[in-house]
Amino acid sequence: MDDGMVWLTIFVLSVFVGVEVISKVSSTLHTPLMSGANAIHGIILLGAVLVTGQTESTVALVVGLVAIVLAAVNLVGGFVVTDRMLQMFVRRKAPAAADEGAGR
Repeated sequence: MDDGMVWLTIFVLSVFVGVEVISKVSSTLHTPLMSGANAIHGIILLGAVLVTGQTESTVALVVGLVAIVLAAVNLVGGFVVTDRMLQMFVRRKAPAAADEGAGR
């Protein structure tokens, strides 16, 4: 088996494992696991950059660049969603004194 077939086999198996792992997580655990997922996305992005930087094939370079873009979008989106979730727990400031006086 050549190297391309080995890498394709690893990729396909990793997709199946990823789908199985994510589908088994209950919806109540998705929020607490978000920051851990962001760290994993950072590692994926770093791996995609390292692998793409060492390739000599044009096809592998294109696939690597697509992987880098998707991993970066996933990483930034994860941080945006986490920030929005954390904003739900911030206490709102009390109304200003001028607002209280208007009700008299």
